[in-house]
Formats: sequence, C-alpha cells, structure tokens
Amino acid sequence: MTRIVITAMIACGLSAGIGYLLLPILRALKAGQSIREVGPTWHNQKAGTPMMGGLMFIFTAVLCLLCSIPAMKDLSVFYTLALALCFGLVGFLDDFFKVKFKRNLGLTSLQKALLQMAVSAIYLYILYRSGIMTSQLYIPFVDVTVYIHPIAYIFFAMFVMVGCVNAVNLTDGVDGLCGSVTVPVMVFFAAVAVAMGRLDMALLPASMIGGLVGYLFYNWHPAKVFMGDTGSLFLGGLVCGLAFALDMPLVLVLVGLVYIVETLSVILQVGYFKITHGKRFFKMAPIHHHLELCGWSEWKIVIVACTVTAALCALSLLA
Repeated sequence: MTRIVITAMIACGLSAGIGYLLLPILRALKAGQSIREVGPTWHNQKAGTPMMGGLMFIFTAVLCLLCSIPAMKDLSVFYTLALALCFGLVGFLDDFFKVKFKRNLGLTSLQKALLQMAVSAIYLYILYRSGIMTSQLYIPFVDVTVYIHPIAYIFFAMFVMVGCVNAVNLTDGVDGLCGSVTVPVMVFFAAVAVAMGRLDMALLPASMIGGLVGYLFYNWHPAKVFMGDTGSLFLGGLVCGLAFALDMPLVLVLVGLVYIVETLSVILQVGYFKITHGKRFFKMAPIHHHLELCGWSEWKIVIVACTVTAALCALSLLA
C-alpha cells in the first residue's frame, strides 16, 4: 500500500516536471489547437493553445511502471498499459493531422473506429486467453453473475470499450474537465485492485492519479495546454482497460456516468435534430457546452462533474 501511495506522489512531481519541459517544445512546434466553428464563440480565444499535453501523464505512467518492474510479481498490468498506449497512438495520429493541416478534424470517424475495434479485439483476446478476464458478467449490487458465450462476450466487450473510449474523448471540451473527472475514477480502480490483492495492477491507476494532478497544474482554467486526442483516447483506453482487467465492466455505468451523459447528450441532440428537421434539444452538445450557454462557468462545470463522479465511485465501492 505504501508503494502505491509513493508511486502516486512521485507521478505527480514527474508529470509536472515533464510539463515544464514539454510546454515550450509544443509552443515551438506550433502544435496549437484549432477551435471548431460550431463551438461557443468565447472558446475562440483558446485557439493556438498547445495540444498533446496528454504526453505528460502518458510518459509518467510508462516511467513509473518501468521503474517498478524489479518489485513486481504480476506483469499483466502491462497489457492494460499497452492497450492505453495503442489508443493514445490513434489519438496522436489524429492530433498530428490536425496540427499538420491546421484543421480541427484529423482522422476520419471510420478510420478511428476501425483502429479502435482492432486494438480492443486484440486486448480482449489476450485477457481471455491468459485467464484474467472471464465471460461471466458480474452485475453490481444484486450479486448476480451471468454466463455469456465467449465470442458473444468479446463482441459485447468491444462495443463497450469503443463506446467508453469515445465517451471519455467527448468529455474533453472544457478546461480541466476530463482530467478532473478521471482522477476519482482512477482512485476507484486503485482501491478495487488493492481490495482484490492485485497490488501491481493498482500501480497503474496510482501513477495516473499523480500524473493527472500534475497535468492539471497546466490544464486548469485558463488552460495553458490541452491533452488532445492523444491524452483523451489514452485515458479512455485506460478506464475501460482497467474495468475489463479487473473483470467488472458494468461498473463503468456508475463510475463513468459523466462520460455516458456527455455521449448521450450528443446522440440525443443529433437524433432530435433529424427528427424535428432542424430543432435542437440542447442549446449545444456535448452537454458541457449547453451548461456554458446556460451561464455555468467552466470552473462550476468541472467541480460539479468531479463531485458527482467521486460520489458515484464511492457508491460503487459498495457493489
């Protein structure tokens, strides 16, 4: 347990230090964010803010785990880290094309979806073959386990993973939002891993807790850097990867409720727009932009979302 706490503390300082070195490099490379024309008009002042800040906590997680290898007994944690890195690579390619061609859209939706499905399928197969993941679906609170055919379960899991990754990605739209919401989620997974006796697995979310806090030094409003798709897809991969590595995917419904609400707000907005031939259900989607247009400050949105997530994570520990 002491090793886990120390890892989180070291990760915080390491992430902040990496940010101090990385920020001037991103500015020199002119790796600035392009702001979508359909977003809130006051977000235009954020144009040019360096992106790919997610490299801060990505490097931190990799370094922390590599340095911990001599004391580790269960190296399966690197399966989940590799998954997150693969998703982060997809995000990096997306960010790269945005910067290179000075546009807000990088890879096409189809390209990202195919890459994400391929990465998810490989990870799930490895977990299943290694015996880490079963095809028995545990339903929290009711203490019921449902057996599902392995092939059907993997397809279900792929759908959950791709949806989760993109939900986390959608949450990255307000300064500090995605990072702040993900901190209590990582605390939850670290606590669960410790309770299950998987202390080596707990090192990954622990390093991410510290890494995200260090990153938030630069991303809290007004943001000096954005995590970009590099960071948000990495976080999405880590969140869903940990859920399946700990064999409790349905817990994502609670601990990831903010991510889910963000996604549902977009689905509802698009569906309502098509059905009503041009009318809008929300003033703007995702829902954090709707709240901004309702007068909420970015600070308030982040604090409320983080508080709700922390409460749901605490509730989920009872499951």
